[in-house]
Amino acid sequence: MEVHVLKVPFSFNGREDSLYPVILRSSSETILVDCGYPGFMPLIEVAAQVHGLSLRDITGVLITHHDLDHMGGLAEIKAAYPSLKVYAAELDEPYISGKEKSLRLVQAEYLYDSLPEEQKPGALYFQEMLMSMIPVAVDHTFTADEEPAVLSGARIIHTPGHMPGHISIFLPDNRTLIAADAVVVEDGELEIANPHFTLDLPEAVASVDKLRMLAIDKLVCYHGGVVEGNIQHRLNKLVGRYT
Repeated sequence: MEVHVLKVPFSFNGREDSLYPVILRSSSETILVDCGYPGFMPLIEVAAQVHGLSLRDITGVLITHHDLDHMGGLAEIKAAYPSLKVYAAELDEPYISGKEKSLRLVQAEYLYDSLPEEQKPGALYFQEMLMSMIPVAVDHTFTADEEPAVLSGARIIHTPGHMPGHISIFLPDNRTLIAADAVVVEDGELEIANPHFTLDLPEAVASVDKLRMLAIDKLVCYHGGVVEGNIQHRLNKLVGRYT
């Protein structure tokens, strides 16, 4: 299994940032893991071309969870390439397909009244962005800790906390974990993604504790990129900060 980590730079409110989707390529499938915000399709295409790939090569898109920065670009990509398949966790399918209200929107609405007045305009804008997200039907769902046929040699790891249906992908032969938002990189250290807004922080820490049991040499964080070396120690340190 080839693992291509894309770097997708972008600007938001004058701040430079990057997301790190992944393309997994086998002899029969080419799967994009997560796809950025709405309007990100051209940025992802440029990032794929760095690896000699194109979105035309994609046979499927796997969404690790239904946050805006992970599935916002899905509708645009699906419209451009309608034959590709959409994959997600069974628990997350109702939110990606629009059958259920986004849990992030539920959280944002719940927290709104408690915010300082100066933060409310930005919070309302965030709610509007979430409400404008276009749902997309999911073609195939994964159960917890499944070894899917479409990703031969990979394991789906249920890593709830950030969201209940959040999944990561472990590739034992490559000793690589695609963590999505189970962990992120901040100032060179591993961290829980947005701990104040994680839907279940103890569960998020328990998910990191589960990841410590895997033989990982390379960790791919959607926010922060690739981390190599002393992964076990870094995960131990992260769990220790919360326990």
